[in-house]
Amino acid sequence: MTALLELDELEVRYGAVAAVRDVSIGVKEGEIVGLIGPNGAGKSTTLHAIMGLVPTKGGSIRLRGSTLAGKPPESVARLGIALVPEGRRIFPQLTVDENLRLGLAGRRSRSGAEEDIDAVQELFPIVREFRRRQAGVLSGGQQQQLAIARALVAKPDLLLLDEPSLGLAPKIVDVVFEALAEIRRRGVTVLLVEQRAQRTVAFADRTYLMSNGEIRLTLTPDDAGDTDRMVAAYFAS
Repeated sequence: MTALLELDELEVRYGAVAAVRDVSIGVKEGEIVGLIGPNGAGKSTTLHAIMGLVPTKGGSIRLRGSTLAGKPPESVARLGIALVPEGRRIFPQLTVDENLRLGLAGRRSRSGAEEDIDAVQELFPIVREFRRRQAGVLSGGQQQQLAIARALVAKPDLLLLDEPSLGLAPKIVDVVFEALAEIRRRGVTVLLVEQRAQRTVAFADRTYLMSNGEIRLTLTPDDAGDTDRMVAAYFAS
C-alpha cells in the first residue's frame, strides 16, 4: 500500500495558542486510521487543516505526494477528500434526497453519479426510505447516516470523519462502524476521529492518540486492551 495522505510536523495555531504541534501521521491507500484523544487535543483541528478550513503555521500536508498547503476547501474536495463534520451539519428544511445530492458538488466528474447515489442508498437504506422527508425530522443516528452518505456521493478517495458516533445509541454506533468497514471494502480510505477510544483502536488498522496537540502514542488492534497505557497518554502534560 502506498501513502495516500502524509502529515509531517504539522503545526496549527490560534493566535498564541498551539492547537496542533509537530504532528506527523500517515494514511495508506485502503486503510482505516483512527485519531483519538481527549476534548481539545487537536483532533478536529487536524481534520480541518487537511481540508483547508484552517491555515497551517508549519509543516506539510501531502496527498499522494502533492502539497495541499494554501488550497481552499473546494479544491481539496475536488482532489478527492470529503469531510463528515462533527454535528452532521445537515440542512433540516431540505429533504433527505436534497441533502444527499448536495454531495455532488464535490465530485471530480458527474459521470456515474446516479449509480453512486444508488450505492450509498444500498449502504444506508434509510436514505432511500426517507428520501422525501425533511432531514430535520430524522433521528440523530439517521442524520449521521445521511451525513456520511452525502460525503460518499462526492466519490472521495479519502473520507475524514469527525466524531461520527457522538450522541448515538449503542445499536446505531454498531451500524456506523459496520458501514465504515463496508466503505473501506468499497475502496475508500478512512481517517476517523473518535471519542470511543478502545473501540477505535480495536477497529482501525492503526490509531494515533493525541493529547495537548501532540501525538503521544501509535496503537494497533493488539493494544485495544491496554487501557492503562491509553489513560496515561490521555492525561500526559
